[in-house]
Amino acid sequence: MKPEQSEQFLIEELFSRSIERNAVSHESLVEIDKLTGDASTRRYYRAFCEKTSFVVCLDNPYEKEVESHPFLSVQEFLNSKGIRVPKIYDHHLRKGYILQEDLGDVTLIQHLSDNTCEKNEFETYRKVIDQLVRLHKINASEVQNPHLFKLKFDYEKFMDETRFTFKYFINFFLKNKNEAFTDELDALFRPIMENISSRPMVITHRDFHSRNLMVKDGELIFIDFQDARWGLPQYDLVSLLEDCYYDLSPSNRENLKKYYFDQMKMSDLGQKTYEEFLSLYDDMLIQRVFKAVGSFCYIYNWRKDERYLKYIGFAMEKIRRTMSKNPKYKELSEKLFKYYYAN
Repeated sequence: MKPEQSEQFLIEELFSRSIERNAVSHESLVEIDKLTGDASTRRYYRAFCEKTSFVVCLDNPYEKEVESHPFLSVQEFLNSKGIRVPKIYDHHLRKGYILQEDLGDVTLIQHLSDNTCEKNEFETYRKVIDQLVRLHKINASEVQNPHLFKLKFDYEKFMDETRFTFKYFINFFLKNKNEAFTDELDALFRPIMENISSRPMVITHRDFHSRNLMVKDGELIFIDFQDARWGLPQYDLVSLLEDCYYDLSPSNRENLKKYYFDQMKMSDLGQKTYEEFLSLYDDMLIQRVFKAVGSFCYIYNWRKDERYLKYIGFAMEKIRRTMSKNPKYKELSEKLFKYYYAN
């Protein structure tokens, strides 16, 4: 897709500045294509040169210091810790310009679609988890930039996300008009949110699924990490292994949980046994997947985008199966799924 003429001129001007600053080699800009963006204000473009290509991000102007920029500050920190993130070549934040590495178009889920071998699936995810463990092992004392990771997944945040799903899934999508029903659900969800918000936390990616990992030359690269914050380590692990977009083989999922547990040495985070780790994993699964259902319905409500509705049934069955394993979820499960199946 071709950019608008004003966008074309702006990118040409800013890219010429990058060349003048020796941020990139002196290659002529040959072509600019507009890429499909995300739900934010950011717009992405692929800039083709004679021998290579780059990705240009245009966002709202940013007048503050680079150290506080939500994307660049996190990118610099993660890169310094050996986490594979996109390389940044240049920026002009007052014009919303960031020039970064072209990672290609192959996401993890696209890579997996060409690979049906269970052994290869495990090895691919093991490599992802190795990097995730590296992220989660970063100590709070290593964070020197005061602008970084100021937010966390506390009780209020988890309850806000749960009520977000009540609003867009229970009330809008399933057309519930009974406030007393959502009040009852709210009370039943609270112990879960209290449990997962009261444990020692690590730096979490925040949105760690198969569409936010790129595959380039055999490397697995983190993207969309600008909302990273403190949270339970299972938050990212659940996002990865219980991805609503891709269903891992059950044996690989179980083996990868154990692999993560062994690599992380969870006792340092107060999770002394594998059973305790799994119990928190299930609590986190319920929260994380229920929030995803709310997001799918929100996208449908506000953007009339139906693509994500197909994942709702898969996500809800994942929640139901998890709840069926433990009697502590019995009352919540019965109330939630009696209503869900009736609608």
